[in-house]
This record gives sequence, structure tokens and C-alpha cells, in this order.
Amino acid sequence: MKKLVIALVIALTTTTSQAQIFNDLYKDFLKYGTIYAAGDVNNSVEAADKVYVIDRYDVFDIPKINDNTEVFPFDYRLGIGIRKLARFDYERKPKNFYDGTETQLAFAAPTSAFQGLEYQLHYERERWRGRDFTNHHIFVKHTSKHHIFKLETREVGKINLNYKSAELRYRLPIGKKFSISAGAVVRGHDRAYGYNPIEIFLNETIVNEQGEEILKTPWYIFAAQSGYEESSVVYINQETGEETPEFIWRSKRTGEVVAYSDGDFRENVFPRIMNNFNARAWDMLDPWMDLAPIVGFDFYHYKSNFWFHAFGNYILPAHTYIAGDESFSYLNRNNWGKGGLRQDSSFEQWSDYSFGASLGYNIGNNFGIFAEGEYSKMWDSKLFQTTFGINFTFK
Repeated sequence: MKKLVIALVIALTTTTSQAQIFNDLYKDFLKYGTIYAAGDVNNSVEAADKVYVIDRYDVFDIPKINDNTEVFPFDYRLGIGIRKLARFDYERKPKNFYDGTETQLAFAAPTSAFQGLEYQLHYERERWRGRDFTNHHIFVKHTSKHHIFKLETREVGKINLNYKSAELRYRLPIGKKFSISAGAVVRGHDRAYGYNPIEIFLNETIVNEQGEEILKTPWYIFAAQSGYEESSVVYINQETGEETPEFIWRSKRTGEVVAYSDGDFRENVFPRIMNNFNARAWDMLDPWMDLAPIVGFDFYHYKSNFWFHAFGNYILPAHTYIAGDESFSYLNRNNWGKGGLRQDSSFEQWSDYSFGASLGYNIGNNFGIFAEGEYSKMWDSKLFQTTFGINFTFK
């Protein structure tokens, strides 16, 4: 009997504890959250004018005109996610439902519309202009009276955006409307700024037997190494009889003519070879993560007829890379040249920042004006957006 009572007590205690855990989970994580699945299907972009090209296997053949207008299948986007993001008093729900494309100041402003946990976990598949992408947005933010924690990772394939960051700040409220914050932020980037592998490769020189400095790999040798071959031809002017020597370029794999002169090849084929070379070289580099101090401010005033919200973030020029090869990092962005990395170069620090504001004023019951905007600089990218206008409502 004693053992049975003990077992019942343990079971009740465990059940109560589990119930409390689920209650806390619901209250802190799920309450006021929204699970969604949404998408869209649209016509793909259609060329306004047809694009025609001349298809010739040999320069002396009668030209054949082909319709080379690019046709794309329909565009689509399918996404699923869960979100819990508070809106400031002046923000309105953009639609009757969520689909994962919404933008809110919770993503950019240091503080939030309420103290506690906010998040968005979003995943989607997208086809745009015939290309398939996998996108995601993971955003977690916790704000209290004296701290701000934010974690974000975002990938948008069609604009080649792949961004990661995590930050922790101490927050100091000054009155009820203003606060300042300071802490540290870790950010990642995939691009090797300033590093152009093909420029370095094609400008590498050696000294020959005569003591002359010559290119190690001229462009035409590199083209041959990349699967193309040239053959000489002579063009004859039918009126004057003048002979002009030139080179025809063919694919080694198919034998197809790809260019009818060196100029044609360098303009229309060689850029693709260079881009492929760069892509392979960049893929060999690991992504970078850098640590830096960050400060910010937030001012928020709201009344039914007037509101003003301003915020700013400033990342100080004291960056330390904690992942990735520092030689190829943003610290060396201006130290690369045709010969590679300059030996006498030194790291160059930089500052990044973002700021934004939203202003609205209702004059009486009919007339209102509003303006909002945001500007940010991250590495070499400068992004800005503004919205402004007036509203008049007939009563």
C-alpha cells in the first residue's frame, strides 16, 4: 500500500510538472503565435520583343535565323512557418492572413513593441525566371528592460542574399520613450570582397630564357585549357580581293563554332569562362564570421493623432574575424590587385550602420500624413527604402 501511495504521488507530481512545462511553453512560445502555410503562382516575365540570332556552323554558309527569345515557366512560391511578432501601435496588420513575406520594424529596431520573446521561423521553395531556389528566414529576439538578444539567419536565392548574425546588448532605458544599448554582434558573409581570382591568374608573369617578363598564361592559352580551340581562316573581300586573316573558335567537345573572330570570342564566350573560374575559386573559401562592438538607440512616442519612432545601430570599426581565412576577409578588401595581395598591405577597419524613422500625423478626422524610411550599410552594400504620402477620408 505504501509503495502504491508513493507511486501515485510521483505520477501526480510528474504529471503536474509536465503540465506546467507545457503551460510555460504555450505561454512563452506559442501564445499569440501563428502557424501558416501560403504561396503564390504568377506568370513569368515575358520579353517585350523577340530576340533573333544567326545560327551558322561555318562562316561561308547561308545564315539561318533562329528565334532565341527566352521563355520561362510560371513563377511560384510555397512557404511554411510560424511567427510571433509584436506590432508597434502605429503598425497595422498588412493583410487578413500571414504568408511569410511581411516586413516589420521588429526586424530592424533595437527594441520591440513589448518585452519578451518574438520569432519567425520561415522556409520556402521558389521558382523565379526558370530558376529554383530554397529560401529561409529564422529570426529570434528577446527584449527585456535591460537586455536585447537577437539571432537572425536569412537566405534569398534570387538576389544572392545569405546573411547570418547574432547579437547581445545591455539596454538602458532613459525615461519611458528613449533607450540606448551597447553590446557585441557576430555577423557572417560569404563573399571575398576585393578578391578577383581570374584577374590575378591572367596577370601572373614569369621570366623566360631571354630574361624577359612575360605572361605565364595568356588568355588564348587559358581558353584552350578551358575546352576551346582556334583555327585560322582568311576572309576575302569580294569587291577588293583584300585578304583578312582571322581565327574561328570551336568547342573541343562538340566541334561547334562558338565565335568567328578573337574579338567575338573575347566578348561573348570568354566572360563565361572567367566567371566559371572565379566561381570555382570562391567556392574553395570557407564563409567568414566577424565579431564587433555595436551600440544603438531607440525613441518611441505614440498618440492616436501623432507618432514618431526613430532608431539607429552603429557597428564600431573594431572587427575581429573568428571564422574564415582573414587574408580574404573584408579587412583586405582594398589590398588586392592584379598581382594578388600586396605584401606591404595592412588591415583596414570599417564602420557599418543602420537607422530608420516613422512619422505620422492625423489632422482632424479626415486628413493624415505619414513618412517612414530606413537606410543601412553592410560591408559594400547600401540599402534604403522610403514611403511617404497623404490620406484623406470622406466622412
